[in-house]
Order: sequence, then C-alpha cells, then structure tokens
Amino acid sequence: MGNVEEGRDPRVRMWAPVCRAVALLLGPYAEVVLHDPETDRVLEIWNPMTSRRPGDPSLLGELDELDPSAQDVYGPYEKLLADGRRLSSVSAVLRDARDEPSAVLCINLDRTPLEQAAAVLSAFGAPTVKSPEPLFEQDWSERIQHVIGTYVREMGRPVERMTRQDRLAVLGRLDEARVFAVRRATPAVAGALRVSRSTVYGLLAELRAPSAKDRQP
Repeated sequence: MGNVEEGRDPRVRMWAPVCRAVALLLGPYAEVVLHDPETDRVLEIWNPMTSRRPGDPSLLGELDELDPSAQDVYGPYEKLLADGRRLSSVSAVLRDARDEPSAVLCINLDRTPLEQAAAVLSAFGAPTVKSPEPLFEQDWSERIQHVIGTYVREMGRPVERMTRQDRLAVLGRLDEARVFAVRRATPAVAGALRVSRSTVYGLLAELRAPSAKDRQP
C-alpha cells in the first residue's frame, strides 16, 4: 500500500478506507488507484503492480473512448501489462457535493490466477486421448453407460424423461454394439434406463421384429 500521509489530500483521506478495503479483499491480485482528474496525476495507490507512484501521470485519456452512457462507472475492460499479464479493470468517477468530478477510482484485477485455475480445471475435465479399445471392448457395463450417456447428451433429455421412441433408439444402439450378447446385460440396461426388465424385453422384441414392408413377398 502507499505510504503517503492520508491527510495530505482530503480526497485521499475520504476514499482511503474504501480503497484499502478493496485492496485487502482482492490483494495481492488487485491494484487500487485514486486519480486526480483535473491534474491527471495519481493521488494514491494500493498494491501497485508497476513502478507507478503517487504524483506520477495518470494517463486517464484511456477513459475517453469508453461508453459515455456508463453513468460514471466504466468496465470491466481489459488492460495488458508489459510482462504479459492481463487485467480486468473498472473505473469510477467520484463526485463532490456539487456533482463535479473529484477523483477517479480504478481497480485493476490480475487475471493470471483465474486463467491458471481455468487451465488446470480444463486439463482435468477433458480427456486428451481416445479410450483404448482393447481395455474396454470386453467391459459391457462401461459400454452400456457410454451408449446411454451419449444419447442423453445428444438429446438433452435425462433417462427419466425418455419417451418410448427414445428408449427404442437407445436399445437399437445397444443392440448394434452387441451388448445384449452378454447374458447379464438386460438387467443392467433396465436399471440404467430406470425401467423394468419386461419393458426392455418388450421393446427389444418390437425393435427386432420385421416390419410389414420386410414381410412383403
């Protein structure tokens, strides 16, 4: 945090508790800066991310291109540091009793920890290689879960809300995958689809029965 005496400027004295609170909550990943819009100079800075210090140029011209309808609060907008770190920034115009701009408060949040966390979660959540078929080709219970799960994701409908046509489609896929060649597969399929064994047997019979067109000579 800055070491400048807060009593040197009444605006710093007024807004320092707010700035310190934000810096403490988000630190060490947030830089909080109080600017003088009239002189375009830094009044005070908490958790500085660069060599900028009180009295240095503010360069508030970057706010000129922001949406004028933001009603004194701008952002979040992106900024980039020289070391490559990306920041999410918010700026607020602080007005005095006469409704004149008194100071500009800027909060710059370092997105590096968030980006690193997102990369780690993405790496954990997404397999990078295809499942080795020789290991799973005999695992019929895994195949049942895979076929049903794939259909659920495609249709966006959980097994509890499947229609009769949905179940026929799923059983057709399972039949093509030769799941029912395994003697114990039918009870497992019934359990996964939340239906009775008799329902599975009935749907399978309907699925495998030749159609009227197929029966024509």
